[in-house]
Parts: sequence; structure tokens; C-alpha cells
Amino acid sequence: MSTSIQSLLQQSGLKTNTFSSASRYYSIDTTTMQDVNGNSITYLRRRFLPQPDQFFKLQEHTVLQGERLDQVTVQYLGDPERYWQICDANNAMRPEELIEEPGSKIKITLPEGIPGNSNA
Repeated sequence: MSTSIQSLLQQSGLKTNTFSSASRYYSIDTTTMQDVNGNSITYLRRRFLPQPDQFFKLQEHTVLQGERLDQVTVQYLGDPERYWQICDANNAMRPEELIEEPGSKIKITLPEGIPGNSNA
């Protein structure tokens, strides 16, 4: 998106987004600052990790020897690029920590903030 169009959209209050809806940054706003030369620099605001209690656990996955997180993500979420949702639900800053130890458990949850049905 050209800088002038992006500036006009920001001034109008409309949200611009260059991230796909599968991205962890999709819902994060941008902001602008001026550098020492007066140039506008648009940047992404900070993304905070959600609290574990914001997730409804559906089941657990037991990590297998040699398994990769993208494989687990495809199995449960259908998209390897959504691995970050599993990281968020398990309070993992480093994705690889979830699959380092065969036999460890990974929580599979609904997306953040979506309440589960306790009668399911």
C-alpha cells in the first residue's frame, strides 16, 4: 500500500492491515512516529501474550519423538502457520519448547476468549 494512501486511511480512522487473518499480528494496530528528519515511520504496536485462562481446553496432545509443531498444528487447526495459537494457549514464548520433550503434553484449545461448552 502506498504511503500516501496508508496515511489517508490512518487519518480517516479506518484500520489498515497488511497481515493475513491467520497471522498473530492481524488484530494489532499500527502507529506512526517522526524520525529526526521529520519522516513518518509506521510501526506495529506491541503484542502482549494472552493469559492462559483466556483459553478453553479441548484436549491434550502427547508429543512424539521427532514431531514438529507445524505437524501438530495442521492436525488440530488445519493450517501450519497458526502454530502461534498453540504457543499462546500453552504460554510458550519459544515454539520449539513445546516439542523438545517426547511424552510432554500440549494443550489444544479454542481460540483466545472463545468460551467452551461445558456440556460438550
